[in-house]
Amino acid sequence: MADPARAQRLAKRISTIVASAIATEIKDPRLAYVTVTDTRVTNDLHDATVYYTVMGESLDVEPDYEGAAAGLAKATGVLRSKVGAGTGVRFTPTLRFMLDTVPDTARQMEELVARARANDELVARQAAEASPAGDADPYRSADDADPDDK
Repeated sequence: MADPARAQRLAKRISTIVASAIATEIKDPRLAYVTVTDTRVTNDLHDATVYYTVMGESLDVEPDYEGAAAGLAKATGVLRSKVGAGTGVRFTPTLRFMLDTVPDTARQMEELVARARANDELVARQAAEASPAGDADPYRSADDADPDDK
């Protein structure tokens, strides 16, 4: 079993090799907007999980997740060969590609925070316009003398 530091170094190297191969060497148009975000390697260095995101052609166009997954599945053998040649390890790790959901989760969290801020502003506006339900000063003061307190 290898140490975790070696697994992290290998993961970083695999990430670099796969990203550069997708960008320059693999000519599949389905992979044009694929970005490698992270790579995790098991401690025995036999399996590597490559996380990726897919961007759309523009902000208005929905990304083609299925096409990107199919393109990566087709290119897995070539990418594994490149990783084997680029890392020089005895056993080339098997590559598994997983769609990274962190950007979508971050976008959902930002929407929730924006909704909470809007609700806070609404409550603050209502509080500024509100008047007290009872007296303006509901607490007793020193000037109020109670005849029973003698």
